Amino acid sequence: MKRLSVHDLQPEDRLWLTFDTAFDQQAALEGQLEPFLQMLEKYADGWMPDVIEGKRRRKYSRAAVWKSLEEERGKRTSGLGLYRTKWPALDMSLSLWFPPLPPTLGIFINVKPLSFFAEAERCHHIVEMVRAWASHYPVTHAMAHSIDDMELAGSPLFGRDEKTSRKNGFDKVYEVFWLNVFGPKLVETVGRERMLSTPAWRVEALPNGSVLLVTWPTVADFASKEARLAQARAHAHLRPDLDFDAVLRTLHERSAMLAPVEPRFHPDVAPLLSRVVDRAASHVRQRRIAELNAWQPPEPEEWRPADSALPPDVEGMESARKHYSTLAEHLVALLHTEVPSVFEATPESLTDADFYFWREEFPKSRLREAIDEHAVPAIGAYLGEVLVRNLGGRWIPRQRLEEAQVLVGNRVWLPFVRARNYMRSRQSLLDCSLTYLYRVAERHRG
Repeated sequence: MKRLSVHDLQPEDRLWLTFDTAFDQQAALEGQLEPFLQMLEKYADGWMPDVIEGKRRRKYSRAAVWKSLEEERGKRTSGLGLYRTKWPALDMSLSLWFPPLPPTLGIFINVKPLSFFAEAERCHHIVEMVRAWASHYPVTHAMAHSIDDMELAGSPLFGRDEKTSRKNGFDKVYEVFWLNVFGPKLVETVGRERMLSTPAWRVEALPNGSVLLVTWPTVADFASKEARLAQARAHAHLRPDLDFDAVLRTLHERSAMLAPVEPRFHPDVAPLLSRVVDRAASHVRQRRIAELNAWQPPEPEEWRPADSALPPDVEGMESARKHYSTLAEHLVALLHTEVPSVFEATPESLTDADFYFWREEFPKSRLREAIDEHAVPAIGAYLGEVLVRNLGGRWIPRQRLEEAQVLVGNRVWLPFVRARNYMRSRQSLLDCSLTYLYRVAERHRG
């Protein structure tokens, strides 16, 4: 029963829903959670959890929920995760805090992808579920929205330090999201009449003094001009101290940051850059694509014309070549678990190594002494071996590693110099990638 993680899917936006409420620790926990689970089961249209994870993994059922919470119960907390085994991916948590902490039930829901909620009926079910929860449980603030847009909005800190944010919470209308529940205290702060007259798709007073506010029928198109206009109108209405045009301009700027950008990477390093982009958080992914579309790898400087090659200055040519091969095997030993293709010594294995070193932030996550003494010689030798095996290159050994050359066509390449430049910084892993040097050498071999 393997659960599907939101991290198993391609980087893209997802629905984020938060709902915190107080509970009565004197009353039976099952009775207090029953309305929550009942509404979840009724309205989780197509994204209902089928797996529960606490101390062990179980198939979803009410009994499994009670059992998992009992097993997880500590002095101050209890909780569990709820997931799905098939698309769409769900990452949901139910957390309980007990005295001396304020008795609190916290619900966090992630459903990926956000595009799953393009249909009005599915969004309506989300609204009805939250409405039912907020009508039954006291709430200070609850919301559902695009997580990418929330990140760009600075939620949940909104420019505050973490301590202040935890202390004050959502104590004023910092942002209006797609779905909002404003608790009684916040309603009174804004003014009930003003709150209920907000221009929005749905505004409803709830029995316990809260107000439900939904800006637009569907959440998946939150970044459209029409949805942004509705969001800006609601926000400026609830915060008359804000300028409507400035609010709308900010929302359009956020939409522009999230607008899809077609990758147009330099063809020699496109496979590497595609993987770099896939590591970017989805809210900055499009900006990263745009940056890398504009970026061009600098032309390699680690070469000389063949007629300027330094002659060999070692006594044993074959033993020198074996030494380079041994150094290259050190890289294989270092990377073989994370980069299995390193055994093949192909151009593709260079790209895999480039990505590994970039992902690990190798130049700053390892000791500089170890990099210079061990990693640089191993990387340089491995690059040289790939040139020899795949491009018909020939080692021209030198006593100093940095002077060692590989002859390919009408150029000699300096793989150890490239390795030193490569390991200067994380950015240099892209600027001086092993992949790009190989592709340039390939073009010049004839």
